[in-house]
Amino acid sequence: MNFQSTRRILAAVLLSVLLLTTACTPKAPGRFDQVQQESSRQKSGQAVAKNATQGGEFNKFFPSEEAGYQRVYTQEKKGFAEAKLKKDGKDLALLSISDTSSLPTAAAKFANSTKKIGGYPAVEVGNTQTAVLVGKYQVKVLSRSPSFTASDRADWLEKFNLDGLAKLK
Repeated sequence: MNFQSTRRILAAVLLSVLLLTTACTPKAPGRFDQVQQESSRQKSGQAVAKNATQGGEFNKFFPSEEAGYQRVYTQEKKGFAEAKLKKDGKDLALLSISDTSSLPTAAAKFANSTKKIGGYPAVEVGNTQTAVLVGKYQVKVLSRSPSFTASDRADWLEKFNLDGLAKLK
């Protein structure tokens, strides 16, 4: 054997040993591994109360489409349903109904409300949201366009079937 082939064999053996030892050593835990393990152990859907209403039940209470406006459902899950309100292909607002039994603090903001929409306590949240509390359900309109004002949000909240929603158990 000559020196050149001995060198190649030695390089191949060393490379094999290096790959074998690095592949077989346990990986040191990363900084997110513990959090990942804890969240994996939690029950899925834990954030939603067991008695929360299915999102599909809410769809019949949303406002009907009107001339020039389009309602596009975007999300539906246990305790929540959401639709976009569009006009001429542009998003004007988000319309939503949520079951506050999953998040009781959501209903607390209505406790001192002096404003009413459709006979139900209402609150303004910032400059873009208006919400009413109907029993355990929060009905919200969120502006997505600067032209969609607080007055528009109140008008659209009144177009929901709030009394029908109040009867939902």
